[in-house]
Amino acid sequence: MKIYALSLGAGLLVGVIYSLLNVRSPAPPLVALVGLLGILAGEQIVPVARQLLAGHGLASAWQQAKCAPHMFGMLPGRQSDQSRNAAALEEGLEKHS
Repeated sequence: MKIYALSLGAGLLVGVIYSLLNVRSPAPPLVALVGLLGILAGEQIVPVARQLLAGHGLASAWQQAKCAPHMFGMLPGRQSDQSRNAAALEEGLEKHS
Protein backbone atom coordinates (compact mmCIF):
# COMPACT_ATOMS: atom_id res chain seq x y z
CA MET A 1 0.00 0.00 0.00
CA LYS A 2 2.92 2.33 0.75
CA ILE A 3 4.17 2.14 -2.86
CA TYR A 4 0.76 3.27 -4.13
CA ALA A 5 0.75 6.28 -1.80
CA LEU A 6 4.28 7.19 -2.91
CA SER A 7 3.29 6.81 -6.56
CA LEU A 8 0.26 9.04 -6.03
CA GLY A 9 2.46 11.63 -4.30
CA ALA A 10 4.96 11.60 -7.16
CA GLY A 11 2.11 11.95 -9.65
CA LEU A 12 0.70 14.91 -7.74
CA LEU A 13 4.12 16.55 -7.71
CA VAL A 14 4.51 16.07 -11.46
CA GLY A 15 0.98 17.44 -11.96
CA VAL A 16 1.86 20.58 -9.99
CA ILE A 17 5.07 21.02 -12.02
CA TYR A 18 3.13 20.55 -15.29
CA SER A 19 0.62 23.17 -14.13
CA LEU A 20 3.41 25.62 -13.27
CA LEU A 21 4.95 25.06 -16.72
CA ASN A 22 1.51 25.54 -18.29
CA VAL A 23 1.56 22.06 -19.87
CA ARG A 24 -1.67 20.09 -19.84
CA SER A 25 -1.86 16.35 -19.41
CA PRO A 26 -1.69 14.25 -21.40
CA ALA A 27 1.40 16.14 -22.40
CA PRO A 28 2.35 16.59 -26.04
CA PRO A 29 4.39 13.56 -27.18
CA LEU A 30 7.79 15.27 -27.16
CA VAL A 31 7.21 16.81 -23.73
CA ALA A 32 6.07 13.44 -22.39
CA LEU A 33 9.10 11.63 -23.81
CA VAL A 34 11.50 14.19 -22.37
CA GLY A 35 9.72 13.81 -19.04
CA LEU A 36 10.10 10.02 -19.17
CA LEU A 37 13.80 10.41 -19.96
CA GLY A 38 14.08 12.67 -16.92
CA ILE A 39 12.37 10.05 -14.77
CA LEU A 40 14.75 7.34 -15.97
CA ALA A 41 17.78 9.56 -15.44
CA GLY A 42 16.50 10.70 -12.05
CA GLU A 43 16.15 7.11 -10.88
CA GLN A 44 19.87 6.65 -11.46
CA ILE A 45 21.01 9.56 -9.31
CA VAL A 46 20.75 7.74 -5.96
CA PRO A 47 22.51 4.47 -6.99
CA VAL A 48 25.31 6.37 -8.75
CA ALA A 49 25.69 8.78 -5.82
CA ARG A 50 25.98 5.82 -3.44
CA GLN A 51 28.75 4.32 -5.57
CA LEU A 52 30.53 7.69 -5.79
CA LEU A 53 30.34 8.11 -2.01
CA ALA A 54 31.81 4.61 -1.67
CA GLY A 55 34.88 5.91 -3.49
CA HIS A 56 34.29 4.65 -7.03
CA GLY A 57 34.91 6.80 -10.09
CA LEU A 58 31.98 8.02 -12.18
CA ALA A 59 32.43 5.43 -14.95
CA SER A 60 32.71 2.64 -12.40
CA ALA A 61 29.73 3.96 -10.43
CA TRP A 62 27.64 4.12 -13.63
CA GLN A 63 28.58 0.54 -14.52
CA GLN A 64 28.07 -0.89 -11.02
CA ALA A 65 24.67 0.78 -10.70
CA LYS A 66 23.71 -0.88 -14.02
CA CYS A 67 22.43 2.45 -15.38
CA ALA A 68 22.79 1.70 -19.10
CA PRO A 69 20.66 -1.49 -19.07
CA HIS A 70 18.03 0.27 -16.96
CA MET A 71 17.82 3.38 -19.12
CA PHE A 72 18.27 1.89 -22.57
CA GLY A 73 17.22 -1.75 -22.26
CA MET A 74 19.01 -4.47 -24.19
CA LEU A 75 20.89 -2.66 -26.94
CA PRO A 76 21.55 -4.36 -30.28
CA GLY A 77 24.87 -6.15 -30.30
CA ARG A 78 24.94 -6.46 -26.53
CA GLN A 79 22.87 -9.60 -26.23
CA SER A 80 24.31 -12.45 -24.26
CA ASP A 81 25.20 -15.68 -26.01
CA GLN A 82 22.31 -17.37 -24.22
CA SER A 83 19.72 -14.93 -25.58
CA ARG A 84 21.25 -15.15 -29.08
CA ASN A 85 21.06 -18.94 -28.94
CA ALA A 86 17.43 -18.80 -27.79
CA ALA A 87 16.53 -16.43 -30.64
CA ALA A 88 18.27 -18.68 -33.17
CA LEU A 89 16.44 -21.70 -31.78
CA GLU A 90 13.08 -19.91 -32.10
CA GLU A 91 13.86 -18.95 -35.70
CA GLY A 92 14.76 -22.55 -36.48
CA LEU A 93 11.53 -23.81 -34.97
CA GLU A 94 9.47 -21.29 -36.94
CA LYS A 95 11.12 -22.33 -40.23
CA HIS A 96 10.23 -25.97 -39.61
CA SER A 97 6.60 -25.21 -38.76
